Amino acid sequence: MKLKNLFKAFSNNEAGAVTVDWVVLTAAVVGLSAVVGSTVLTAINSKGNAISSSIAATN
Repeated sequence: MKLKNLFKAFSNNEAGAVTVDWVVLTAAVVGLSAVVGSTVLTAINSKGNAISSSIAATN
């Protein structure tokens, strides 16, 4: 009987569900940051190359 009560208490405990939510949310933020960072890096490299070409053409 005690094992049955222990199993019921374990199955009704929702403390771990919050942890799973935070892990999923954190993974989404990290993934989105990687995408945004990659996009910004590409744009910065493009503008840097344009500036470099412009400076080289004036010399």
